[in-house]
Amino acid sequence: MPKSTIEAALKTEKTKDIYLLYEGRGPGGSCLLIEALSNSGPKCHSDIKHILNKNGGMMAEGARHSFDKKGVIVIGVKDKEKKEVNLERALELAIEAGAEDVNETEDEEEQNIFKFICDASSLHQVRKKLDSLGLCPVSCAQEFIPNTKVRLTDPDLEQAAHLIQALGNHEDVIQVYDNIE
Repeated sequence: MPKSTIEAALKTEKTKDIYLLYEGRGPGGSCLLIEALSNSGPKCHSDIKHILNKNGGMMAEGARHSFDKKGVIVIGVKDKEKKEVNLERALELAIEAGAEDVNETEDEEEQNIFKFICDASSLHQVRKKLDSLGLCPVSCAQEFIPNTKVRLTDPDLEQAAHLIQALGNHEDVIQVYDNIE
C-alpha cells in the first residue's frame, strides 16, 4: 500500500467532527432546525441547502426563535415496581422533581411514554430526582421544543414530511426539529 494512501487515511481520521445547527423554513411557513455532525462544514451546508431547496424549503435565519432548548427525559409508563403510572401521577412527580411539563406520547414502537420537559441546565438533576422517585428513565437529552406551532394543509404536510425525511436521510444529520402541529 502506498505511503500517501496511509497518510491520507490518517489525516482524515484526525479530522474532528464539528456540531452544526442549521435554520430553515419548510412548506406552509413551518420552521426547521437541523442538527448535524460533520467533518466538513461547507460541504454539509451545501448538502443541507440543496435538500431544502429541492424539497420546498430554504435556509432561513430566525427559525431558531420558534424553539426553546429544553431538557427532555423519556420515562416508560411503568415504575421500578412495574406499576402503571398515569398522567396525573406523572404530573405530581414532575412537580416534585422540578420539571416544567409532562407530555404523554408514543415512541417509535407505539409504546406509551412520558416526556418530562425541564430547563436544559437542570436536566441531570431532574433525571436523578425522577429516578429516586421510582421512575425508570429511558433516555435524557437536550432538545429543541417548538414554542409556536403551525398547522399545515394536507399538501403542505405531505411535502414537509418528505422534506424532513430527506434531511434525516443525510449521513451528517443527527436530528431534525419542526414546529408542525
